[in-house]
Amino acid sequence: MYENIILIVTISLIIIFSPFFAKLIKLPTTPIEIIFGAVFAYIGLIHEEHLFKIVAELGFLYLMFIAGTEINLKSTLKTPKELMQKIIIYLAILYSFSIAISLYFELGKIFMVLMPLISVGLIATLSKEYGKTPWLALSMTAGAIGEIVSIGFLTLTSATLETGVGFALAQTIFALALFLLFMFLLFRAIELLFWWFPTVATSLMPHDDNKEQDIRLSMGIFFILVGAMLYLKLELAFGAFLAGIFIPTFFEHKKELPEKLASFGFGFLIPIFFIHIGSSFNLEALFMDGLITKALLITLAMTMMRLIASLVFIKELKLVDSLLMGLSHSMPLTLLIAMATLAYNGKSITELYYYALILASLFQAIAIMVIIKLINNYKIKSRIVDE
Repeated sequence: MYENIILIVTISLIIIFSPFFAKLIKLPTTPIEIIFGAVFAYIGLIHEEHLFKIVAELGFLYLMFIAGTEINLKSTLKTPKELMQKIIIYLAILYSFSIAISLYFELGKIFMVLMPLISVGLIATLSKEYGKTPWLALSMTAGAIGEIVSIGFLTLTSATLETGVGFALAQTIFALALFLLFMFLLFRAIELLFWWFPTVATSLMPHDDNKEQDIRLSMGIFFILVGAMLYLKLELAFGAFLAGIFIPTFFEHKKELPEKLASFGFGFLIPIFFIHIGSSFNLEALFMDGLITKALLITLAMTMMRLIASLVFIKELKLVDSLLMGLSHSMPLTLLIAMATLAYNGKSITELYYYALILASLFQAIAIMVIIKLINNYKIKSRIVDE
């Protein structure tokens, strides 16, 4: 009983004080939460508890939901044809590099999926700091498409690890294809309904909402799609991600809603997920032979392949902004941790590589944020000198 009280108090204190430490050392809050989780687990203040694990899982699903709210499907589908082609080439280069590196270094097939992962989670935090710059706008568009691809691979990888390659996997892929077809038809039907009867959207989520209908409906969509994934035995994160896409796509008049949903998540559920991830990282593993070297090599490889691929956009952004865009995609923190956890639980990677991937995700989040800040400061100084 006392252990659980200590666990609750420790988690609460980490949630409260992580933003202060993050502000003090000028880093994102997420790595701080993971580091605190690892440190306090090492000294015995955090332990594995069934309810803690369930809330952490819910936090991860909510994080995927928030990631979905960053994507307006209508806007994404209106991306100019030429730009869309370049985004496809960009993603193709990433996956080509990933396959080549995985085969050359004999890392295993799972790394072909791990290394090109893209997540818009930390890109959103960059937008808050640097505003809506051209490189961040393109980063968000390309990142949205890249994250959809990444979530798709996450779903298929999860199914493969759970059922193996065979009839069960074919059934899962068939179920996923049918679900996607159903979701496409549903999106089209809702789009037509809201086009013919525009007042339906405002009735479901009124402008003057004193009963929090927007939150209630959002949570309803979230749990319905997660429940559908559970029934179909598909990756729950995919359902949460699709649920998030519903919000900005069909309720554009509620522009403040994604921020409201994010405020709740990042203030409560999502930190618990990151603290749990940190608590699963054994600090003694830092002394494992070759761990830090492997983590640094993974970080370097994932960053360099994005920097090279980002040169596809040099015509639109010029050299420096293209590199900034590539760097912004080099922090797939949440998806990399999620995929590494799936792979480790499915015995596709060793404990050494699991810890190396967790460590690499932290290196990426910390180092890339610092590098982007330095490059951005250099740009500002250069502009002042030119003027």
